[in-house]
Amino acid sequence: MKFIAIIPARYASTRFPGKPLAQLGGKPVIQRVYEQVSKVITDVYVATDDDRIFHTVTEFGGKAVMTSPNHRSGTDRLQEAVEKIGTQADVVINVQGDEPFIHPSQIESLCHCFDNPATQIATLGKPFADMESVANPNSPKIVVDNQGFALYFSRSIIPFVRGKEQAEWLSHYPFLKHIGLYAYRREVLREVTLLPQSSLELAESLEQLRWLQNGYRIRVAKTDIETIGIDTPDDLARAEEFLKNFK
Repeated sequence: MKFIAIIPARYASTRFPGKPLAQLGGKPVIQRVYEQVSKVITDVYVATDDDRIFHTVTEFGGKAVMTSPNHRSGTDRLQEAVEKIGTQADVVINVQGDEPFIHPSQIESLCHCFDNPATQIATLGKPFADMESVANPNSPKIVVDNQGFALYFSRSIIPFVRGKEQAEWLSHYPFLKHIGLYAYRREVLREVTLLPQSSLELAESLEQLRWLQNGYRIRVAKTDIETIGIDTPDDLARAEEFLKNFK
């Protein structure tokens, strides 16, 4: 099975403009993401709508493709990149451009999801460590079936543990945090980008609910590795500290 990894990267960002080009340990953030992914996947591209990002990637020896600035989501940008590259890969992996500490084992776990022919889309989940994190609406939760496929994603605490104090819930159910790394069979990626927004997606503001609501099967691989995404300049400062012990 052939895999390709595409890293969507925009210059414009409300909370951190120019984030992909911010320096982290002497290298642009986008370069660190690219190098981590390249440890596992041979065919890696950055998909961007900005000349500065495009040239930065090609200057460090990476591959990049220019895409439209008008996409509604990273998934749409991903599909345009696939079309422009003309790849015949079986599976397309979408890696966020602000995840410089993504671990090779996480990408490998995502790839192994496709050993199961029923997998159409794959993503990652990580067990929560405390109930305060579970209660955070910015950390979507996943409920999976007995075969490891997603039943639902929510910003709310799911499931509800009846008859127990909320502080005790984590000892009664293994709540799972969604990690926003995705992989799609190539034809499935094309199909999902043609779907209109769904009622569940609009309610929770979670794009993956559009796919579930339309009957697509999302396999969830588990990881115990904590990474640091970069959304703000403060995150970048934390990332500098994290980098000192990162291997």
